[in-house]
Amino acid sequence: MNNVDQLLASLLKLMPSPLPRRQIELTGQYAKVDGIKYVMPVNSDDSPVLMAAFPINKRAAAALLPGTEMRPFSLGGKGLLVVTVVNYKSTDIGKYIEYSLAIAITHGSRPVPPILPLIFQKTFKLGQFVVDLPVSTEISVKGGKGIWGMPKHQANLDFVVTDQTVSAQYDQDGKLGCYIEIERPEPAGLPLKLAASNYCAFRGMLWKSDIYFEATGDIALGKEAKARLILGDAPGVAPLKTLRVEPKPVFTAWLPEAHGVLDDHYEAWFVTAATEAEAAALRGGDMMDSVVGLGQSQEWLAPPDRSRPGVRQSAQQTQTGPGQAS
Repeated sequence: MNNVDQLLASLLKLMPSPLPRRQIELTGQYAKVDGIKYVMPVNSDDSPVLMAAFPINKRAAAALLPGTEMRPFSLGGKGLLVVTVVNYKSTDIGKYIEYSLAIAITHGSRPVPPILPLIFQKTFKLGQFVVDLPVSTEISVKGGKGIWGMPKHQANLDFVVTDQTVSAQYDQDGKLGCYIEIERPEPAGLPLKLAASNYCAFRGMLWKSDIYFEATGDIALGKEAKARLILGDAPGVAPLKTLRVEPKPVFTAWLPEAHGVLDDHYEAWFVTAATEAEAAALRGGDMMDSVVGLGQSQEWLAPPDRSRPGVRQSAQQTQTGPGQAS
């Protein structure tokens, strides 16, 4: 760790935890929601996380946002596609991988200045609109979609860590959904305390939920950030192909052991349009019938197929040591 990293680490340690007091006060309480048992708060421990953000066409991103209340976050005239993969190792609903593909947004009826939302996140309601969210298990779909309105669906997922890279792949019904691989940033051990707002479309409504992470991690910015993203032919990623995703990431992050809390408080409101015809054409997400009848299985599907030419080439280019599937 160099002097700059040491100074940054010292400053980050002074930041207060973003976890709301209510979540702390709920510690040890029990809940049973839609048949799923929870010990409060809804948390996870020792969960590795990889992140990467890529520039996208801002106008194309705006076209994917339902309604009129969200606007693409702007950085250098571009929007951002944020890829976050979490390998949840310890939760009330078992182990599973969550593979988030989202557009960075601000929530509000008016445009906001660039950059400032990064500094004043609450003022400008910085968050992300989740376009696709495959997970490993049926119970994660039942809870995430049925309770929090997230666009979860079960898919073939993996999470692979080597000495030099972290990668994750998502397949659906024999088709590649997405492959993300980051080169591990230089070790810095930065203490991170993060709060993120997820906006999701479900049942013709917009659902907002909040998650809080605390971790020690490594971050690469600009030229130092190296990643490879491949979008496949699975239906869930089809909208992302309209975004003109640029290959060079804005940042990458590797959090070996994150601790997270998903707030049990959430909001939902109607997605509206100026006319009845426009409202009917909105991308309002899946309907209630997509969760009716779901069970609580914690079984995973088979791992995704990494033998595809593009994926195999990427792995061969970067993997120099023994891989470890986590």
